[in-house]
Amino acid sequence: MHPHGFRGWTTGLGMKEGGDDFAFVVSEVPAAVSAVFTRSRFAGPSVVLSRESAAGGAARGVVVISKNANVATGAEGMQNAREVREIVAKAAGLNPEELLIASTGVIGRQYPMDDVRAGLEALPWPAPEADFAAAATAIMTTDTVAKHVTLPCGDATITGIAKGVGMIEPNMATLLTFFFTDAELEQPVLDRVFRRVVDKTFNALSIDTDTSTSDTAAVFANGLAGPVDEAAFETVLYDVALRLVRQIASDGEGASKLIEVRVLGARDDAQAKRVGKVVVNSPLVKTAVHGADPNWGRVAMAIGKCEDELDIDPANVVIRFGDVETYPAPSTDEVLAAAAEHMRGDEVVITIELGIGSGQFTVYGCDLTDGYIRINADYTT
Repeated sequence: MHPHGFRGWTTGLGMKEGGDDFAFVVSEVPAAVSAVFTRSRFAGPSVVLSRESAAGGAARGVVVISKNANVATGAEGMQNAREVREIVAKAAGLNPEELLIASTGVIGRQYPMDDVRAGLEALPWPAPEADFAAAATAIMTTDTVAKHVTLPCGDATITGIAKGVGMIEPNMATLLTFFFTDAELEQPVLDRVFRRVVDKTFNALSIDTDTSTSDTAAVFANGLAGPVDEAAFETVLYDVALRLVRQIASDGEGASKLIEVRVLGARDDAQAKRVGKVVVNSPLVKTAVHGADPNWGRVAMAIGKCEDELDIDPANVVIRFGDVETYPAPSTDEVLAAAAEHMRGDEVVITIELGIGSGQFTVYGCDLTDGYIRINADYTT
């Protein structure tokens, strides 16, 4: 099962030892596009070019290079990004502006353009039918597993691929995610659905509180399967995106556990999101989860950092690990033992009830281990 009308190709350009580090996926026919990007002031040339291409609401596909972010590389880096896109577009018989480009990896290094040019000389056209699993593998950096999901939506299909396990707290609108579908939707419909889905999924994710300079999320809809119901499409797109988010959180650099923080009873959804993020981002909460230590006081501490949320009253707050209430219930040995048992699993759910209103939001993250420190202490050396 796959969306119809997409072709693709992956290869190695010499940046990833022993594997593909380049992916190209393109629709055979014109497609509607919606995309959101990092808000970082250090956004790279790929983001700048892709913003321009996506602004018109139509694009044919995307070119991705991994293991090199091409960020903070000046005029040379911009020219190199343009050249990569131009080479691919020429081979496919497209205008360069019809392609988005994304790049992820080490910041501050130029592309090895001699190797890039030599590698792209072999780009075939027509390219074979897109292999989304291969594309998901090619865009990996420190990921340990490829991330791709495909689900049906009526007569259409939605496929999503993603990479990212570190430098992740998306503010979109390093993380890249792309969705391909043969569903037919008017571009304004696609755009509003996609932005709602991203806000509830990728913008609900945090591994280490660091927002990448390269964050890019885009959806391409070529319409070959015919029209779909907007609500049904949003439901399936959300499901695909959420599955990718959970895969990313579970594969966070050095991670051993996925953390899901559910905030209920907030003043509104925005407040619930702020509270959830401050909890999932707390190093003390993360390390407690890693050690299966039911130290609910760290969750209370994190909530307390929301000092401007004056309607949060500790007397109304409830904290649970799994189904086990740890606050305000007395912290007996039996209660703590039951909470610790839940925390020994691969997925830890922390529920916070604020007792204010009906707002709610769920955020996703992972524990903090010595593996994260080792990966990032030695990242460029």
